[in-house]
Amino acid sequence: MKSWILSLLLICISCTWRTQAEFFTSIGQMTDLIYAEKDLVQSLKEYIQAEESKLSKIKSWAEKMDALTMKSVSDPEGYLAHPVNAYKLVKRLNTDWLELENLVLQDSTSGFIANLTVQRQFFPTEEDETGAAKALMRLQDTYRLDPETMSKGKLPGTKYRSSLTVDDCYGMGKTAYNEGDYYHTVLWMQQALKQHDEGEDATITKAEILDYLSYAVFQFGDLHRAVELTRRLISLDSAHERAGNNLRYFEKLLEKERVAKLLNKTSAVTESAVQGGVYERPADYLPERDTYEALCRGEGVKMTPRRQKRLFCRYHDGNRNPHLLIAPFKEEDEWDSPHIVRYYDVLSDEEIEKIKELAKPKLARATVRDPKTGVLTVANYRVSKSSWLEEHDDPVVARVNHRMQHITGLTVKTAELLQVANYGMGGQYEPHFDFSRKDEPDAFKRLGTGNRVATFLNYMSDVEAGGATVFPDFGAAIWPQKGTAVFWYNLFRSGEGDYRTRHAACPVLVGCKWVSNKWFHERGNEFLRPCGSTEVD
Repeated sequence: MKSWILSLLLICISCTWRTQAEFFTSIGQMTDLIYAEKDLVQSLKEYIQAEESKLSKIKSWAEKMDALTMKSVSDPEGYLAHPVNAYKLVKRLNTDWLELENLVLQDSTSGFIANLTVQRQFFPTEEDETGAAKALMRLQDTYRLDPETMSKGKLPGTKYRSSLTVDDCYGMGKTAYNEGDYYHTVLWMQQALKQHDEGEDATITKAEILDYLSYAVFQFGDLHRAVELTRRLISLDSAHERAGNNLRYFEKLLEKERVAKLLNKTSAVTESAVQGGVYERPADYLPERDTYEALCRGEGVKMTPRRQKRLFCRYHDGNRNPHLLIAPFKEEDEWDSPHIVRYYDVLSDEEIEKIKELAKPKLARATVRDPKTGVLTVANYRVSKSSWLEEHDDPVVARVNHRMQHITGLTVKTAELLQVANYGMGGQYEPHFDFSRKDEPDAFKRLGTGNRVATFLNYMSDVEAGGATVFPDFGAAIWPQKGTAVFWYNLFRSGEGDYRTRHAACPVLVGCKWVSNKWFHERGNEFLRPCGSTEVD
């Protein structure tokens, strides 16, 4: 009977947790891990209490036996002359010591181990740990935080202070190394070594840190420092075979370099090695990386006084929409061209909580549409979880959909479902277009509703630090504000894509970011937003 109940329980838990793979991609779902860990701690405390109770009984028995045997061994024959003593000795050795043996062998771990076994199948995986480490590195790069700042947990807007140990820093460096990322390997192994040198307790040895650090430095072409670090490693562990081989190889390369210098044939790579253990971050696949990250930090925003004068706030009634005449929305210009507006008090706190409640069980790793096939797929440049809500899920979804229709003057009949997204550790969506370009004509073919004409983005939470929506092309940064929404057109009236609307969701540095959005499509809006007289109207 018990095994049947346990099996049923596991099936129920599996159904509840089925969407919770890749914990690092959603802070909202990571909260479940907090409660799971709390449950394990309670189970561990119960185990400790049971062990202490058992040990107390054993200790009491030992003390009683110690006192008794001290008396009996001092005069064995005299002690056994008393028939009761003789009887009790026989009884003790035949019965009481057997009971003690059973007590000692009593397994009080079963409850804790059973709980741990059940919980373990829902623990974060190696992929989660790697994803979490890479998220910290992404925050480090985007917001220009040095490893010391990250290690000490000195982040803006944080309610709780948390620091990284030597072992944690080593783990970060090792993750980077396994990913072939020698830039972050150097940064984090240097931080681990620094904290180790300062006397911090660690299970990792300096030799282990130096092993990774020396090779990562070599990968940057800094032979002199690679030799220096390897020699230090050998001084700590003279039997380290790989270090000895590496040192001989590095010294041979240094000798070749010295000879090349004498012949005036110094390689450009050697000359470019940065001094002081600081190395340049390698370029990657994103051409506007520097601009994008600068905007995320609030730098490079091209809001000039002249442009500021063209921005206004007003009450918006949706072109005298009957639903908005009595209660118009507050509308504020965020940018003039392309025109981006923010609406205030679009969602109430109650509506936000209901939408989050509906979305949480459905959250799955956010996907992007493959431009060639139109099929949704997971991408590393989008770190969040999302779900899609239909109007029949709850009246609040229908109410919010109709509200967006009234505000924009566009129909929701051909729009996509309401998408709800929750960003995880360092959650982001790198620069992208919402509309399909000419080289990807089949992106929305399956929907049969044409291209994405406009984007309506609801902010469902405040974010303590980071998490801005930025537009690298024209240098705009829009910061999340709970209950507000921003709106822009992705297409000109001609149907041509407005390439200026390439935008990104910056990594969340501190906080939990929730958004929902509605993508309006061309079909059904031909007369609601008619063509202009030119291609770029």
